[in-house]
Amino acid sequence: MKKIWQLGLTAFLAVFLLAACGTATTPDKPKVDGTPEAEVVKAEFPLTLTDSVGNDITLETAPATIVSMVPSNTEILFELGLGDAIVGVNDYDDYPAEALEKEKIGGQDFNVEKIVSMNPEIVFAHESGLGKGKEGLQQIRDAGIPVFVVKNAANFEETYTTIETIGQATGKTVEAEKIITDMKAKVEEVLAKLVTVDNKKTVFVETSPAPDIYTPGKNTFMDQMLEMIGAENIAADQEDWFMIAPEEIINRNPDVIIVLYDYIETAVADVYARPGFDTITAIKEKAVVQVKENITSRTGPRLAEGLEEIAKAIYPEAFGE
Repeated sequence: MKKIWQLGLTAFLAVFLLAACGTATTPDKPKVDGTPEAEVVKAEFPLTLTDSVGNDITLETAPATIVSMVPSNTEILFELGLGDAIVGVNDYDDYPAEALEKEKIGGQDFNVEKIVSMNPEIVFAHESGLGKGKEGLQQIRDAGIPVFVVKNAANFEETYTTIETIGQATGKTVEAEKIITDMKAKVEEVLAKLVTVDNKKTVFVETSPAPDIYTPGKNTFMDQMLEMIGAENIAADQEDWFMIAPEEIINRNPDVIIVLYDYIETAVADVYARPGFDTITAIKEKAVVQVKENITSRTGPRLAEGLEEIAKAIYPEAFGE
């Protein structure tokens, strides 16, 4: 049977853009990029960047005051060392702990007047919020405040680009490169530990509980994570997130069930107690595992940790657990 790194080689190559370096590689080790690190160019101002919706934003200097409109942006900004510059954050920002102390600007229904009154030198919005927030963002622009709409990253490579771009916009290119390098190292470390695992497991990921059970299908970040570590998403026959019937989960009989919500204290126990689930391999093998949703869904610095937690949940033996 092929080893996990071989099964997931295509995804591994796509994420790390690994190229042949002219040296031989052994068939039982992950391929490592042997190219030298690109020289980090410090951001110089004035600076013009194009955001995800095609708007050019010109910054005369590195912004001293910032509003962040989604948790992933906030986590990136704090990791860049910009905690003191952040004057406003999303209502759901809870990491790092310092984010809880920042002034709140609302959730998807954000408070335009409050943001404008803060007079930030830049607002980092997000592509995922354009459905409800497009008009409000324009009002902020009309008030003379630059708004940079960050791309909704669909994979690790796009996440790295997001961190790099925010680093450029804030004059923190060196810090951004350090974050990216550390993330890539963590991902390589995780994949290297899976080299000796031969059994490819099937996995069901639950993002909301019964009666409306939702799961991520193909073309989702979670599906990519499962592919990277050599696991099979039993819901990959459908696109995006969709609702799945308990009977269908039983029929597909996953080896592992991952629960990605923690707002219900009995979430894992509830899965074990569902009628008919006692025939599922994951139930029989006591392989229902809860993983923090934030570290697997927020496309920021902790995403590599999220990959590690998913890998541990599915292949604990590879991590000595």
